[in-house]
Amino acid sequence: MRKINKIIVHCSGTPEFKNFDVNDIKDWHVNGNGWSDVGYHYIIKLDGEIQPGRLEKTIGAHCYRNNRDSIGICYIGGMDKQMKKWIDTRTEAQKESLLKLINELKEKYPGAIVYGHKDFTNKKLCPSFDAKKEYEEKV
Repeated sequence: MRKINKIIVHCSGTPEFKNFDVNDIKDWHVNGNGWSDVGYHYIIKLDGEIQPGRLEKTIGAHCYRNNRDSIGICYIGGMDKQMKKWIDTRTEAQKESLLKLINELKEKYPGAIVYGHKDFTNKKLCPSFDAKKEYEEKV
């Protein structure tokens, strides 16, 4: 079993209120990037549905140099309708599901710290909010 010490939150970088799912992201990652599978372990749709991606036991492909010891969660959205600004587009259902999933993962992987993708890169503003700050006290 992998040693997990990070839970990394992402957004799909798609326009607000436009729904996508794990199949769309898998297509982008496999056919667009040439990867073997979807890079995230979980995807959270606009309605809050939590969809499985890669198996937790499988190393993800979601955060350069931080995949071995992490679980990647991606919520759909993160950009304004014009795709010009990174904004927090999470629906209430997504917020609830994200918190529920993070709590479950923290119970399963005690000591894991929640981060946003942007905590590891200066190239992206993903996930469009400060995940580390938001979840350090709630979880």
